[in-house]
Amino acid sequence: MRVLVAEDDPGLRQVLVMGLKDYGYQVDAAERGDDAIDLFKFYDYDVAVIDWRMPGVEGIDVVAWARKHGKPTAILMLTARDTPPDRIRGLDAGADDYLVKPFDFGELLARIRALQRRPRGVDAPNIERGSLTLDPIRRGVTLRDRDLALTATEYKILELLMRRSPAVVDRKAIAEHGWEDETDPMGSNAIDVQLSRLRAKLPGAGVRIVTVRGAGYRLEET
Repeated sequence: MRVLVAEDDPGLRQVLVMGLKDYGYQVDAAERGDDAIDLFKFYDYDVAVIDWRMPGVEGIDVVAWARKHGKPTAILMLTARDTPPDRIRGLDAGADDYLVKPFDFGELLARIRALQRRPRGVDAPNIERGSLTLDPIRRGVTLRDRDLALTATEYKILELLMRRSPAVVDRKAIAEHGWEDETDPMGSNAIDVQLSRLRAKLPGAGVRIVTVRGAGYRLEET
């Protein structure tokens, strides 16, 4: 999972980057708000941790830019501003969660995990991969303007793969996104069965689900 950390304090930024990498996250870092926007232009992030006060462009304006440009990234704001009006302003700008400094790193990790479990992009524009178009509002997928018949679980898995394409998605993320209780499919072949059924529905879609041995799966355009 790819995470953006935008924080101008070099010590805190290093702690966040090193700590998240220790937990297996792929991390990009920025010390200025305008640098964070530049990174948003080139990469699709699953989660962004953004400080409110940054040189160049304030964090709240980075959040507003991301939402204006349809970025479905889950955003956690870091700030010392803890009054209700500040919280309301941050959330109204498009942040999904709010963590006040100083904070415990374990709590930050827990909040990131919670953001990962939330469905993303309810109000985001359609997602296109190959000849597939996913409409997050209608919760449907079309293949060359023809509705693709998907079960609820198949839709959730395909949505996750399309959103993160061409990044690799591990089995745990698929379990968390596709099932109410992520422990249900773990330790069984339930995920493999669902992916097999999805593959059978994608001929002519211009995409394929690729198994990355030891890492997970990714959707790539053919």
